[in-house]
Amino acid sequence: MFETRDSFFIGGGWARPQGAETITIINPSTEETIGRVPEGTEADVDAAVAAARRSFEDPNGWGGYSPQQRGYALNRLADELDARQGDIAAAVSSQNGMPISVSSQLETNYPSAVLRYYAGLAASSEPDERRVGFLGAGDTVIQRSPIGVVAAIVPWNFPQALTAWKIGPALAAGCTMVLKPSPETVLDAYLLADAISAAGIPAGTVNIVPAGREVGAYLVAHPGVDKVTFTGSTAAGRAIGETCGRLLRPVTLELGGKSAALFLDDVDLDLSVIGEALYSALLLNNGQTCFLNSRILAPRSRYDEVVEAISTLAGSMVIGDALDPATQIGPMSTAAHRDRVEGFIAKGRAEGARVVVGGGRPAGQPRGWFVEPTVFAGVDNAATIAQEEIFGPVLSVITYDNDDDAVRIANESDYGLGGSVWTADSGRGQAIARRVRTGTIGVNRYLPDMAAPFGGVKASGLGRELGPEALAAHQELKSIYV
Repeated sequence: MFETRDSFFIGGGWARPQGAETITIINPSTEETIGRVPEGTEADVDAAVAAARRSFEDPNGWGGYSPQQRGYALNRLADELDARQGDIAAAVSSQNGMPISVSSQLETNYPSAVLRYYAGLAASSEPDERRVGFLGAGDTVIQRSPIGVVAAIVPWNFPQALTAWKIGPALAAGCTMVLKPSPETVLDAYLLADAISAAGIPAGTVNIVPAGREVGAYLVAHPGVDKVTFTGSTAAGRAIGETCGRLLRPVTLELGGKSAALFLDDVDLDLSVIGEALYSALLLNNGQTCFLNSRILAPRSRYDEVVEAISTLAGSMVIGDALDPATQIGPMSTAAHRDRVEGFIAKGRAEGARVVVGGGRPAGQPRGWFVEPTVFAGVDNAATIAQEEIFGPVLSVITYDNDDDAVRIANESDYGLGGSVWTADSGRGQAIARRVRTGTIGVNRYLPDMAAPFGGVKASGLGRELGPEALAAHQELKSIYV
């Protein structure tokens, strides 16, 4: 059992909850209860937004910090997170099933690096830019100001990494925040709150209210919020987008994906060479990752070879308790989510696809919400398992005839978030990558780069996170004609 908290981090301190409901956290590897925390209410959101507004407007709070001071504070916060790495990794893996080998990197080292990246951008940024007027007119001063109070809603699959994606640019720009973590991953949010407090971030700059969907909707529509940033499902993103559209409120939406991995006819399928990169692109975090390339496009001339290579990779994965360092595939985050993934596997079979490896629950795992890594062959791109986001370790191998056909199939999707091209010719791979309609894509690898914009097109979202583009998304522009 982790330390159970009975309060929220609001206004720089621990505030008693307004309601009596609690969130119970269950370890998906063992099905045991590991913690309880209070569940936020609308009144708690009101208090958090008010605290964020005070800090934003207070010359002695975050609102009075210079860009250089913001950078220094973000570096201090990164230091405090580093001091809690072991606890954060254990908390995340115990809540969502992420293998500890993954959480020890992507949920600890990586968030600190993101904060340090934005600390550097903050310290080097200039609030004003002077532009020479057009056709001899007077100059214009472009003023960049923080947008205000930001509502950030973070999912359960990468809770700390995605929180850093939101905190980093918002604080660097001078904004204050109300963060709503997912009910499935709240214990690590309390560790983040401890780090914020220890780093000396002004009271009310970041406020954390764990709560469910209804309270999240209240936060999105709150009159004291100036911008919303959300990572989660496309369905929830559409609802948030509708609210923000009605309110004319800026919003960033990083949503679902059904990305394609295009294996060209010259690809080297030696798993000793590409196996690690394939794991990151296809199966990272038990398949519970929005950008994973779950559609495998294979040339007809080498289809059987690709199926064999992908099946060998999936079948070799070590399945086990998320806290075991040897584990490569942990459990699904909840029992309901396992049922959902298994429903897609049944649908794939019913629609005529062939299971090559996996397809069930692993032997030797009497407890926990596990699903075997599963590879389907003979999949039509119109099939349910090729079009809908499964969010589990389920891969579909689809055949194509030539490069044009591969690009066509890759683009026949409602989504456009990630993707990859696998080839012995990097130049050819880059040429193909430019033709795939998606927000991000890799050649012979896939992992987001914090210095480059990340986001999707079509049903995969609006706006971009990471890079200087995310900082700009938290600023308002004013033109002053002089």
